[in-house]
Amino acid sequence: MPADDTPDGTALDTPVDTLVSVEGLGIRYGSEWALRDVTLDIRRHEIFGIIGPANAGKTSFLRALNRMDEFTPSMHIEGSVVFGGRDVSSWRNVYALRRRIGVVFPLPVGLPLSVYDNVALAPRLAGVRHKDDLDEIVERCLRRAALWDEVRDRLDSLGSLLSGGQQQRLTIARALSQDPELLLLDEFSIAVDPVTTMRIEDVLKELREEITIVLVTNLVQQARRLADRTAFFLSGECVELAPTEQLFSGEVRDRRTTDYVEGRFG
Repeated sequence: MPADDTPDGTALDTPVDTLVSVEGLGIRYGSEWALRDVTLDIRRHEIFGIIGPANAGKTSFLRALNRMDEFTPSMHIEGSVVFGGRDVSSWRNVYALRRRIGVVFPLPVGLPLSVYDNVALAPRLAGVRHKDDLDEIVERCLRRAALWDEVRDRLDSLGSLLSGGQQQRLTIARALSQDPELLLLDEFSIAVDPVTTMRIEDVLKELREEITIVLVTNLVQQARRLADRTAFFLSGECVELAPTEQLFSGEVRDRRTTDYVEGRFG
């Protein structure tokens, strides 16, 4: 790893199966708090679900994981986020950190490039130049995103001409082209039809063998289908964190969790 990609400081002592450790995390925008005193861990090779109503702080939590706060001057973070044994604030090169933490947003964010170039962009920026190497990366990532068979004959077409569901899978392929250790998904299915949503869910189940996934969703049954553990956020607080089936079976500490899961509010 080049020198400017290395973080400052020494590795922190975290359990070997923990990829992300969050302690006392507070997030505010100006004087308005979005999250307060969140402490949790995210384990390697799990799908970690986050559910909760609007304005619960779910997206703000994701933004803290790979320092997206730097895009929002009014966003201020307290506490610590440790990724791979190092505090994310210690990375001198934030772009190197973000290469290890991919993000997929609610709506497809297609670049004004061909399907091929959408996926090849990050590897090129990382120094990959040989066409054979790029071809292999593009095919591998499109296959992992369950899109290769649909676009293999139109790799030179604009990615923006794909259907909405295909564009979202292209966004996933682009995120995977960086070989991230952690993939953040923020309401990935909000603009995707149910059939495509199920296809992407199947992809995520397979990807769990290779990477760690944090899934923010307003669809509680989606969390139940996919997540190994699920956190319930409400009004800026992490109310509950438990194995998913335990949380959905009513074995919870806080009655509000059951009320939300069963649709009594939200």
